[in-house]
Amino acid sequence: MSRTLSGETIALVKATVPALEAHGLDIVREMYSRMFQNPEIRDLFNQSHHGDTGSQPRALTAAILAYASNIDNLGALAPAVERIAQKHVGLQILPDHYPYVGDALLGAIKAVLGDAATEEILAAWGEAYWFLANILIAREERIYGDQKESVGGWNGWRDFRVDQVVEESSVIKSFILRPADGGPIMDHKPGQYLTFWIEIAGHPPIKRNYSISAAPNGETYRISVKREPQGLVSGWLHEQAGSGTILKVAAPAGEFFLDEQPERPVVLLSGGVGLTPMVAMLEALVARGWDVPVHYIHGTHNRDTHALREHVREQAARGHAVQVTDFHQAPLTGEVEGRDYDVAGIITDEWLIANTPVAAADYYICGPRPFLRHAVSALSLAGVPATRIHYEFFGPADELLAA
Repeated sequence: MSRTLSGETIALVKATVPALEAHGLDIVREMYSRMFQNPEIRDLFNQSHHGDTGSQPRALTAAILAYASNIDNLGALAPAVERIAQKHVGLQILPDHYPYVGDALLGAIKAVLGDAATEEILAAWGEAYWFLANILIAREERIYGDQKESVGGWNGWRDFRVDQVVEESSVIKSFILRPADGGPIMDHKPGQYLTFWIEIAGHPPIKRNYSISAAPNGETYRISVKREPQGLVSGWLHEQAGSGTILKVAAPAGEFFLDEQPERPVVLLSGGVGLTPMVAMLEALVARGWDVPVHYIHGTHNRDTHALREHVREQAARGHAVQVTDFHQAPLTGEVEGRDYDVAGIITDEWLIANTPVAAADYYICGPRPFLRHAVSALSLAGVPATRIHYEFFGPADELLAA
């Protein structure tokens, strides 16, 4: 495997940037159409992110454009490469799958660009594809190896039994998962997710990622799932997955996680169901007894939608210098400030800057895209360096978080 791309390939790929800007989405849609003719490849993907309104084609279009634009400065793409590798491991993507993607990509470029896609351009993109593919394959091999070698670790899909279901709010339920084989489970890094292979009658196999909402304990995982109005899997989990249900689960993965030895103040900032990785981080900080200030800030609609509130308060009471601030956007009649919530309204940029240690803290953020964009932008503009802003979003990264 070549360790570098040829100068000719770099020049040819960069020359295709204008064509990608104009036709990239068409190329990606054609690529997926070709790939999904193979059911084995189709079933690797979360189909809710595809289709005419799906976000995955836009996400991949942006990724391909970023790769072409930065092909002479690949260091800039390192965080994206790690995120992709972690997602691939969750989905159980293997080296054998890469040729299908490469063939579909080159076929789509030729189909959409026609005569403009010369043999030289196709050869350059073939070289560029396999250069990146081999980087991903190598990184994924290391992640799979770490999972297999960990105490309680595994590769592939492992059966877990739903041990308990807890109604956390009007829209969120927690599922306590225990391995069906009775063995131990590997410790996850607080903030990581599990990938599930879900089989629902009348549908092809479905993949979903859910953040682990509890600190490691060696015996069980907990996920806390919001029921989405049109959510096929979330609806099935809420309605059908009672105690005893068997779920196929891949080992923990994800590049968003709490520093193992935090040395600065920690701000855990979430909106809605984005609290799930934050609760895992809070539990871990309390259990480990780290001597750093912790600010847990959460925003939700009201008391009925506020999940895990009492649990968070109990954790805070046990921890060292943990401060909790809850925002209710539209408190219900009968809600009392100071008892049911701390601040009415949304978490504003001004409040965040004024009430958290922007000069020193590490920020961990999770929530809906608008929430995330505002928070990241506000912190960046306030001078918080990117190395101290860590974030997770649910679904493909189809928009740049410009700051």
